[in-house]
Amino acid sequence: MPKKAEAPVSFETALQQLEQIVSRLESGELPLEEALNEFERGVQLARSGQQTLQQAEQRVQILLSDDKTADLTPFTPDND
Repeated sequence: MPKKAEAPVSFETALQQLEQIVSRLESGELPLEEALNEFERGVQLARSGQQTLQQAEQRVQILLSDDKTADLTPFTPDND
């Protein structure tokens, strides 16, 4: 049975969940299958957070651009 796609979470929520996953994995008390599931979720959260940070960095670079004649347009992130 395919996994359901989870609704996107805020950066802060993802970071909090990732910290909880790391704590559970570091405890060494999870059964192997559960640890692998937690690890998989952690990788997904880390990738999502990295993408969010990259998008924020791009927005800042656009706003701080030295090109004073450049038009400001709404930022549209790449959908990879």
